[in-house]
Amino acid sequence: MTKITIGARGSKLSIAYVEKVKELLIQRNKDLNKENIHFKAIKTSGDINQNIKLSEMGGKKLFCKEIEEKLLKKEIDIAVHSLKDMETEEDDKLTIGAFIKRNDFRDVIISSKIKSLEDLQKKIIIGSSSRRRALQLKKINKNISIISMRGNIDTRIKKLEQDKLDGIILAAAGVKSLKLDNKIGFSFKIQEVLPAAGQGIIAVQYNKNDNIIKSFLKNINDQETEICARSERAMLETIGGDCETAVGGLAVVENNNLKLTAQLFSDSGLKSYEYEMTGKISDALKIGRSVGEKLLKLAGSEFKKK
Repeated sequence: MTKITIGARGSKLSIAYVEKVKELLIQRNKDLNKENIHFKAIKTSGDINQNIKLSEMGGKKLFCKEIEEKLLKKEIDIAVHSLKDMETEEDDKLTIGAFIKRNDFRDVIISSKIKSLEDLQKKIIIGSSSRRRALQLKKINKNISIISMRGNIDTRIKKLEQDKLDGIILAAAGVKSLKLDNKIGFSFKIQEVLPAAGQGIIAVQYNKNDNIIKSFLKNINDQETEICARSERAMLETIGGDCETAVGGLAVVENNNLKLTAQLFSDSGLKSYEYEMTGKISDALKIGRSVGEKLLKLAGSEFKKK
């Protein structure tokens, strides 16, 4: 009997994502059941050092590094990540074997006071750990004060209440996965706040040479989500940013075509550049690269490729 160990961060949200993956594996692979799939919680540098800015520690890869190390050592068979936490360049021995059907990709405000875009026009204080979100909010209202805030969703909601903030901005996918929909005051349209590339997608990673795991993961992969994710990641890779780069990107399949919308802020954060391209689904990677190149061209010397 095949035994599988899934590794992921130990937060409530990561555990919810692991449960989702586990459920799909059992549903779609007759050789698997609850008894032969185990979970191993792995503490990452990003979780341990919550008071230090990610950019000072080496970027968002710190939420994946230790998990990937365990995967390479074969201490786990599968790694479950939020796709937006992953670097665009993976270790050449690892690969993503399944992209789980995308959840709500929007950003939301958690607040009892902010219920509309008009409420954001007031002098308010919002908690966020993302430079992209901070600059997008400043575009809506330059007088919004942004307080730096890291930690898991529960921690941030507690801080919202303790620090007397007006709201916090988070990904809808995480909030909904934890069944905290009742805390959402306002959901942004993508024309107002374009999400991060990969937002709302769970990525399942494995060792490239493990054909048994590969066959299991193939059965839970959502093809449309994969196409969109790969296009968004091709755009990110072309831009060559780091964790302080403020960039949004969303690919959607419409009428058998793929549409990629992207936004890049200048290094100063004072300017933003938007571009959208539609093309054949089969050209998803090419569209991603073309959009990335166009954004770099639009930004010129205002953005330095890292």
